[in-house]
Amino acid sequence: MEYKKIGETYYIRMDRGDEIIGNILEICRKESIPSAIFSGIGGCSNAELQVFIPESGSFETETIEGMLELVSLNGNVVSGDDGQLYHHTHALFSFKGGNRDVDNIVGGHQDGQHGMAGGHLKSTTVLYTAEIELRPTIGGSIGRKFDPETGTGFWNFK
Repeated sequence: MEYKKIGETYYIRMDRGDEIIGNILEICRKESIPSAIFSGIGGCSNAELQVFIPESGSFETETIEGMLELVSLNGNVVSGDDGQLYHHTHALFSFKGGNRDVDNIVGGHQDGQHGMAGGHLKSTTVLYTAEIELRPTIGGSIGRKFDPETGTGFWNFK
């Protein structure tokens, strides 16, 4: 992984084997960034995708593997009252049908057809590269407010 700050924005290139979410959080810690938004594209080898189930107050997690084109990565980083960093990330991946590892999880597709899988992203590993733009909040920061009803955290502007 390499990154460069231009103006107030960080441009990040991640390489084969890098885990995207962990590296974004590490840059935020290293550069003292308490809150930010980010977006990116790339190619990944696996992804842990989640869907929140309101009735149970929990996340359902699926892991997909194979050649996954990271079509869209969007997320944010915020700080808890204790200074711990949290991320909220969504991603969309495309893949070519006939990849049994992916098809078995997200539903079969005929060879040659493209499929899509997306949702809340817990983690993903770069296959060949990922290019990410990290934009820290300027003039303040956004905190995290825990919501006991859903068991998740939301933005806190206090």
